[in-house]
Amino acid sequence: MKLLIVLTSHDQLGNTGEKTGFWLEELAAPYYVFKDAGVAMTLISPLGGQPPLDPKSDDPSAQTEATLRFKADPAALSILANTSKLSDVVATDFDAVFYPGGHGPLWDLAEDTHSIALIETMLASGKPVAAVCHAPGVFRHPKSANGQSVVAGKKVTGFTNTEEEAVGLSKVVPFLVEDMLKQNGGSYSKQADWMPYVVSDGLLITGQNPASSEPAARALMALLA
Repeated sequence: MKLLIVLTSHDQLGNTGEKTGFWLEELAAPYYVFKDAGVAMTLISPLGGQPPLDPKSDDPSAQTEATLRFKADPAALSILANTSKLSDVVATDFDAVFYPGGHGPLWDLAEDTHSIALIETMLASGKPVAAVCHAPGVFRHPKSANGQSVVAGKKVTGFTNTEEEAVGLSKVVPFLVEDMLKQNGGSYSKQADWMPYVVSDGLLITGQNPASSEPAARALMALLA
């Protein structure tokens, strides 16, 4: 089984002067769900090479068993430092796609034509796409064959408006994930802020927040099984 993990290359948090990127737990926890199941993973990003890590996700308070394992894993760190370019990827070579979040994807992956085409191709080929936290923002533009959003009529979740307010970035992000999913016709639901919550509907798997990344990865494995 061959899986793509798509990471952001964007490191600027709007006009705040602060850094952003991908959220460490949202890569690390799924990475080991897949690795321990024997899945062959390819990590990609728009620019290739080392994707930017959101420094807040490297804070001691944000560490989990998976993040500590990842940071002590030379092989994993080497794979992360050498991501392939998103534009070079042939979607048909893979069985599924997983998008970790962090705020970065709202700026680059949500608007990236190669990412949009990847999602459309995978879903049209009957292959699942999973995204957690801010990464469901990548569903902003992809369309189904009928011309509607890929989330139209689908049960979905993603980072909530109240979670965005809690981290003080509602006015910084280019769009709110919850609002966008609803505007695109998604049947959006959520649990309490910061609680694990995953929704599967057909080929789409979405997770609400960082705590949802491991269960989202497990949901993807169950779908592939």
